[in-house]
Amino acid sequence: MGASRRRGRLAAVATAVATAALTTALTGCGTARKALDCVQTADTIADSVTDLQQAVEDAAHDPGRADSALDSIEANLRRIGDTTDSTDVNKAVDDLDRAVGRIRTALKNGDRTPDVGPVTDAAGELTKVCTR
Repeated sequence: MGASRRRGRLAAVATAVATAALTTALTGCGTARKALDCVQTADTIADSVTDLQQAVEDAAHDPGRADSALDSIEANLRRIGDTTDSTDVNKAVDDLDRAVGRIRTALKNGDRTPDVGPVTDAAGELTKVCTR
């Protein structure tokens, strides 16, 4: 009876440890998945920033291209913002969103060569916080 009881306790302990390990692993996977999604989306944003830079350079020939690049950046920012609970990532998203808003306002006000430096800087910061 003592050996049977000991085996029962060992089985219960083993089950509890396995459950805790699985829960930790799944939580870690969720965190890793969010980080990977953040990095992939930040990479997509970087591509959109490059498109924006080129669009601003060619604004006289195709003014709508800059709007498309800005729309793409904003859509990707929403995706990151909706999937993260990181304060640093959310701050970087907000900073980039404000920089994009300033470019959009400058274009609407007739500035065909707005400074995209703040957008580039904010996108770089987002990439950094996604990889931390």
